[in-house]
Amino acid sequence: MTTNSEAGTIELPPSYRLSLGILAIAFLCLLLSPWLSLILALLGLFLFFQTLAIRLRFTPTALEVYRGDRRLRQFPYQDWQHWEIFWAPVPILFYFREVNSIHFLPILFNPLQLRTVLEQHCPQINATQKQPE
Repeated sequence: MTTNSEAGTIELPPSYRLSLGILAIAFLCLLLSPWLSLILALLGLFLFFQTLAIRLRFTPTALEVYRGDRRLRQFPYQDWQHWEIFWAPVPILFYFREVNSIHFLPILFNPLQLRTVLEQHCPQINATQKQPE
């Protein structure tokens, strides 16, 4: 986790666990079904290259998604209603809901660091609290 102390920005380092895990499963599936293996391998390669390219930066006011040095999206925390990291044994998906939309991101980052930063920036809407309907 890198921190820019001047701006209070935290950038999560990449984690290749998900993409490499899917590639390993694809290799094992080669004996059962070449087509299933090919599909899983393509998914694993896609996630591998996304892991190389995508960065999450947590600023004091928003989550920013970058591809290289180019900002793709900005999600102000004030619009967030709920967040969650799915499947605790092997975290694979990060979900958050804003006022008008929902977002799903594959876990391309260390899930423990992601949870820590989310709890720092959005503690009032953490995954363990129920939201009023």
